[in-house]
Amino acid sequence: MSIAQGEFVGALDCGTTSVRFIVFDSFANIIAEHQLEFTQYYPRPGWHGHDATEIIQVAQECIAGAVSKLEGKGWSGKSIKTIGITNQRETTVAWHRISGKPLCQAIVWTDTRNKGEVTAYERKLNEVGFEVEDGSFDRLLTAGINMIERTGLKLSTYFSALKLHWMIQHYPEVKEAHESDNLLFGTGRLMGRLCQSIRLSPLCNLTGGAAANGLHIIDVTNASRTLLLNLNTLEWSHSLLRFFSLKPSILPRIVSSSEVYGTISSGPLEGVPIAGIVGDQQAALVGNKCFAPGEAKNTYGTGAFLLFNTGHEVIKSQNGLLSTVAYQNGPGAKPFYALEGSIGVAGSAVKWLRDKMGLINSAAEVNVLAEKESTSGGVYFVTAFGGLLAPYWDTSAGGMLIGLTLYTNPSHIARATLEAVSYSTRAVLEAMKADSGVELRHLKVDGGMTNGDIVMQIQADIGGFDVVRPEMRESTALGCALLAGSAIRLFGWDISKPETLDKVNTAGSTTFSPKLGEEERASGWKGWQRAVEKSRGWEDVQEED
Repeated sequence: MSIAQGEFVGALDCGTTSVRFIVFDSFANIIAEHQLEFTQYYPRPGWHGHDATEIIQVAQECIAGAVSKLEGKGWSGKSIKTIGITNQRETTVAWHRISGKPLCQAIVWTDTRNKGEVTAYERKLNEVGFEVEDGSFDRLLTAGINMIERTGLKLSTYFSALKLHWMIQHYPEVKEAHESDNLLFGTGRLMGRLCQSIRLSPLCNLTGGAAANGLHIIDVTNASRTLLLNLNTLEWSHSLLRFFSLKPSILPRIVSSSEVYGTISSGPLEGVPIAGIVGDQQAALVGNKCFAPGEAKNTYGTGAFLLFNTGHEVIKSQNGLLSTVAYQNGPGAKPFYALEGSIGVAGSAVKWLRDKMGLINSAAEVNVLAEKESTSGGVYFVTAFGGLLAPYWDTSAGGMLIGLTLYTNPSHIARATLEAVSYSTRAVLEAMKADSGVELRHLKVDGGMTNGDIVMQIQADIGGFDVVRPEMRESTALGCALLAGSAIRLFGWDISKPETLDKVNTAGSTTFSPKLGEEERASGWKGWQRAVEKSRGWEDVQEED
């Protein structure tokens, strides 16, 4: 077979349960891909861990596997001109500066073991206040406002600073490394070790690791999920570091989402530049080409994440949403911001039905089971497995199936599971409407759950808006590929000029329009709100060892 030389861009997409490497052409056609799952650790209720070393190995296998498939189709591996990397954002990785080894399991974004940390820091705000940059202190009300004003985030189990502080308090090796200035921190299991670590990070490993002075960097989108970044200046906040008792020496250097950071040092992609780093949800926003203020997308993965482009303006939510960096197209470029609604449970509820309850044998079967009934039979499933995120922000909420009767059957529960993510999505969109004053006409969607037509129709019915699903739905991987390609002007791409991407991912889409009557929609929404209120305050949050 003759070997052809082409021009492609690669995307290393590091999810919660798997890693994939995808090779795209200039139109966003997938030329080759390879995906592998990695081990999930649930040692206690509320705990969720990953082995960072295993993920590095899986990532390298995915790259090698995709390149092998590319070559099997007659293309040279040298056809890949650059790669981008995208990751889960709040997952926290700690490793040793000298040895380059992870000091403990990574704490995953879904993990809620640090509820006591949240309680303690809420008390600290109340009793001590918050140190602002000039060294003065504000009391609780102003302190809380200042924290949100500065970071766009709330005190929550979700964000990295509190996860890292928990590590320091509970793992002696992490504490010792912190005290001796040998602790390095990154977000995302793969990003924390490949892209943001001087020792064992995707960029560190790909650029040669400890011996070759790998990079310890973090892009602005990931940094904005730590509770340590000043959202207005895009710099680390020293007052927040002091508030959380963290040393500046742990922090990576902040970079943009689209620039050449270094080149891969070995393996089938040796010498290829790494030119895009971005958090997964921001990557999906870019992959859906939501470049204009007012455009929104929802990614239905393990959780569900809605991002609403607010342009160059940081809009502070009054309705339970987060303010975050959407992307920064190069060093010194004016960043784009977004409002975000994070829903902790989406596809993971389907896996719960499969793995824990045995109602289905595969995730796809939930669609078949749910279609057997036209309604959920009055059943609501509040999937607060680790509390509720946006727009409720209640760590004490408990998961709840309510409305069960002798009439209830497995199909009702399957349908209630799909409805749960749709109701949660509507709750976030209602908050976005209140914050922005913009009525959403249609919602762009991607992620694994969107493969089922029924859940997309349920979303349209519950939301009362059109749901637009593209044919090529690997939007997260595509987003980081677009940022990487833009950095080197591959194919003439330039994120700052969206018209250069007009031919990207235009294969078509499917639109799901509402079929439910307004009265029935309003009744279901009222029932969901009642169910959420029943679930709130269920757990007595205590500081625990």
